[in-house]
This record gives sequence, C-alpha cells and structure tokens, in this order.
Amino acid sequence: MSITFNDRVAIVTGAGGGLGRCHALDLARRGAKVVINDLGGNVDGSDDGSLSAAETVVEEIKAGGGEAMANGASVTDKDQVNTMVEEVMSKYGQIDILINNAGIL
Repeated sequence: MSITFNDRVAIVTGAGGGLGRCHALDLARRGAKVVINDLGGNVDGSDDGSLSAAETVVEEIKAGGGEAMANGASVTDKDQVNTMVEEVMSKYGQIDILINNAGIL
C-alpha cells in the first residue's frame, strides 16, 4: 500500500535543490499540492533574490501533472513567513504538511 497525500498542501523550505527538492517532488508524486520555498541564496549565505531554482522545481512538478507554486520568503524573517502563510492560505485554504529543510552550508 502506498502512502498518498491527495488534497493535502505542503510547504517545503529550501526546496530549490538538494533534499528539499527531493521531498517536494516526492510529495507531489503522492498527490500533494506543494509550495516550493527557496530564498535563492548563494553558498556563502548571501541572498541573490532569484526564484529561478524554486520555479524550476515547480515546472518539474507541473510537467508530472502535479500542482505547485514558488515562494521566495526567507524563513529567518517572521514577516516574510507570515506573508507566505497568508498567500498559501488564500490560494489553497489549508496547510497540512511543513518540511523545514532550509539551510545554507
């Protein structure tokens, strides 16, 4: 029996690459609508402000028949996180899953 997440909404932070991307793609394959949160940060910790990594993952999910949206909020900024949550609630009406994966090594 396979675990599914149909009608569930997930936020995955740091989902523009690495493990976050893997988590997001797997949730989408299992039916979740996924918010791809990625700051667009550089390896040195600076913010390049680009949503390109998040948008690439969104396109991968959509190409596989899933639903996703990109978000560039910094999880270190409470106001940006609150805005992200408001946007997700406005679009989907719920948040069921949160994977706190963001980090820059």
